[in-house]
Amino acid sequence: MNIEELREYCLSVKDTTESLPFLGHNVLVFKIMDKMYAFAPLEPKDGRFKVDLKCDPERSVELRERYTGITPGHVPSALSWNSVYLESDVPDHLIRELIRNSVDEVIKNLPKKKREEYLKTGR
Repeated sequence: MNIEELREYCLSVKDTTESLPFLGHNVLVFKIMDKMYAFAPLEPKDGRFKVDLKCDPERSVELRERYTGITPGHVPSALSWNSVYLESDVPDHLIRELIRNSVDEVIKNLPKKKREEYLKTGR
């Protein structure tokens, strides 16, 4: 998966918004219900593009042990975020699954009213 395919897939997720909110930083941010579920710097690190995604902490450890292309995320609660390098040993189907999982992590942590509002409209 390349950066354009990543963007296209994220935008296919129901009610996703896209922005570049960090002044001075070219970082695409994808949100659902005003909560960030993915962010992707538009400048490669060490020649590779990556996306940071929310993830269950237990699964994060498993994924990091299995794939060299998955490392701790670059946010304060690193166990809840993974950096997933595109065009690495992480298969495209798994990247799509991890994006959907990140959305699910955001949805399950929404206030009950917001969560029900999102789920009621279908996914």
